[in-house]
Amino acid sequence: MHNFNFPSLDSKEKNYKVLIKQIEALIEGENNIVAIHANISAAIKDTFNFLWVGFYIVKTNKLVLGPFQGPVACFSINKNEGVCGASWKQKKTIIVPDVNKFPGHIACSNDSKSEIVLPIFKNKKVFGVLDIDSSRENTFDQIDKKYLKKIIKLIELKLI
Repeated sequence: MHNFNFPSLDSKEKNYKVLIKQIEALIEGENNIVAIHANISAAIKDTFNFLWVGFYIVKTNKLVLGPFQGPVACFSINKNEGVCGASWKQKKTIIVPDVNKFPGHIACSNDSKSEIVLPIFKNKKVFGVLDIDSSRENTFDQIDKKYLKKIIKLIELKLI
């Protein structure tokens, strides 16, 4: 059993710093990527109260839904479709301040207003993506990108 206390500090950056240390301890010694994804999605969602936090994994020519926290989601996404598919194709983090202004946005939930998607790499190929949706516009910024990339690096170390 892990003692996991969700940070509630006075800044987003401080919360991320504490969260990363807790995730490091949480996944230490664990190699099951599904279990790792499940607990990381729960930790991020509960820390920041985002609408949806989860993973899509590349399976042949689609991103397939993996562990997540939040409302029901799309089962699969084609390459270059929506924010997740664009992140996969472009192999880069995408921050969308207003999902209604993103061409081809896939509305899995009408409550989603902003989004950040980060690719996860294995052997220099995209293994999957971390997708986070917020019920508020303009939620995500360079602080989120910086610290979520650190979380992605922890995941990638488990994929070696």
